[in-house]
Amino acid sequence: MPETTRVALAFSGGLDTTVCVPLLEEEYGYDEVIGVTVDVGQPAKEFDEAEETAAALGVEQHVVDAREEFAELCLRSVKANATYQGYPLGTALARPVIAKAIRDVALAEDCDALAHGCTGKGNDQLRFEAVWRDSPLEVVAPVRELGLTREWEKAYAEDRGLPLEGGDEGRYSIDTNIWSRSIEGSELEDPATIPEDDIYDWTDDPSGKEPELVEIEFDAGQPVALDGEPVGPVELIEGLNERAGAHGVGRTDMMEDRMLGLKVRENYEHPAATVLLTAHEALEQLVLTQEERQFKQQVDQQWALKGYQGLIDAPFVDALEGFIETTNERVTGTVTVKLEGGHCRPVGRESAYAVYSESAASFDEETVTGAITQEDATGVAKYHGFQSRLANRAIESARQGANTDE
Repeated sequence: MPETTRVALAFSGGLDTTVCVPLLEEEYGYDEVIGVTVDVGQPAKEFDEAEETAAALGVEQHVVDAREEFAELCLRSVKANATYQGYPLGTALARPVIAKAIRDVALAEDCDALAHGCTGKGNDQLRFEAVWRDSPLEVVAPVRELGLTREWEKAYAEDRGLPLEGGDEGRYSIDTNIWSRSIEGSELEDPATIPEDDIYDWTDDPSGKEPELVEIEFDAGQPVALDGEPVGPVELIEGLNERAGAHGVGRTDMMEDRMLGLKVRENYEHPAATVLLTAHEALEQLVLTQEERQFKQQVDQQWALKGYQGLIDAPFVDALEGFIETTNERVTGTVTVKLEGGHCRPVGRESAYAVYSESAASFDEETVTGAITQEDATGVAKYHGFQSRLANRAIESARQGANTDE
């Protein structure tokens, strides 16, 4: 008697993963589908709905709590000041965490394959499979491989009487974790469409809201305290999402370049990420030298790109983090940020590692550290731009000579 074949499906209970269950059985011939739902900070309602959908489908569901692991990765991204084309990486960083958790369940449950409900036009298929293809399991992607559309899936689900309690966000496609909330689809696909305020859930209209000061303490680049109180990664992020979101902080409306070359319109909410990235960069400005800051911008950009691609475990990232960790050893101190009118800005910072001399920078002191005086700058001023001035004179002289010859 042949062995039973099993496939582990990345299961949200939404339309895509719901239709994948019968398709994996009927089109791909698997005897059993198990669903794996990974918690990276989604609303509790999504888990309840996914559980109901799994039960209605007769799918064995596994729920993995990966909030701490994901939160720690988000704070790693803060050390790298990681943004992609201007927005913090939320969905991108969550996908490898989710993919690893699903792979581990699949191996523990003696599955033969791994499956996801991603389309062939998005980034997530690549992020999942970058992790999965390093395992001995087969990788299956029904939506991509069968060329399914949302309209076909809806009709298929209706014909089969499939449950669709979970993942129903109306006309938008929404992805939520503790670091960010993304909203796309429907009329938002038109870049000229001005979004209605109802697309936002984490960020409020800041009108009439009194400004608020928030103090964040860092230890070697890691945020460890909020307003003087020690706080863990998950609690820190959730607390700042609520406080900064109340001031409308952390909205992004952008045209994003996906890995496959498509340009898409995306809307994001990321209050805590905005605050922490702003505060961390402000502290780096205080403690790092000019050369370190300039070079780190290049390192950070490369880290963010690999994070966006879902390749956070690449050897290249390990090498980048060598520099990031070394420079962050001195990113220790406190930063006060002001939340006001949808914006977050640093208004105070202090550190024992500050590369700053008040007497040297002051307009009110004549002699400064190292017995440097204002007169010492005269020689520097004479040399500054000297070569450029010589070049300009030579160019002008040659032009005048050419005009004379004519």
